[in-house]
Amino acid sequence: MKKSWSEPVMTGFRHLLDVMRAMVEGEGETALGEVGEGKDDDPFRVLIATILSQRTRDENTSKAVAKLFPKYASPLALAEADEATIRDLIRQVGFYRVKAAKIREVSRIILEKFGGTVPDDLDELLSLPSVGRKTANCVLVYGFHKPAIPVDTHVHRISNRLGIVETKSPDDTEQRLRETVSQDLWLDINEYFIRFGKTICKPIGPRCDICDLRGSCRAYSSGIFRKKAGIVRRQP
Repeated sequence: MKKSWSEPVMTGFRHLLDVMRAMVEGEGETALGEVGEGKDDDPFRVLIATILSQRTRDENTSKAVAKLFPKYASPLALAEADEATIRDLIRQVGFYRVKAAKIREVSRIILEKFGGTVPDDLDELLSLPSVGRKTANCVLVYGFHKPAIPVDTHVHRISNRLGIVETKSPDDTEQRLRETVSQDLWLDINEYFIRFGKTICKPIGPRCDICDLRGSCRAYSSGIFRKKAGIVRRQP
């Protein structure tokens, strides 16, 4: 009988992550994964990098933070920075003009409201401008290593394709995953689902022919992607 990842207990989720990790090994970390490993996992850097990453490709986020942080590495420095200079430094990211103003504002609020320290509480993070649930959860995971589940388009898409959840929005996906996945696995979900989504389970043209999760994938079982990939009645 074919294993289903949508079982209420989700006993196979740990195995799923192990398989996914093996498939993306050597592909490199996400931009946030790289930021989270540097400078003592500075939550401020993670927060600013996550805001910059919104609607922006990882490679462009990496270029922007590589220019921004050597010059403005703290809430005080960024809050007092010239906005035009910030715009020039982060020009690679989408909506860089708006984001330049927002990250200055966020830095000022962190100084004035939180004493210069990024909060590690979800509700307090959500009170900051340009910080939604995905961004707040990214700060918890990559900045504080606290269990949370950031859900972007990759996590939402893959969770539904595999049959882990059946949801309409990223917020619904987060809630369902929180209800069914063991908390000790939460820290790995965003990093590996994103890397898997960029290299194998792509939005358009997923590489089902090389995917080791075909046997437990709802979308693959439906036949939609087998036909597009030229795979006929092939089982893993």
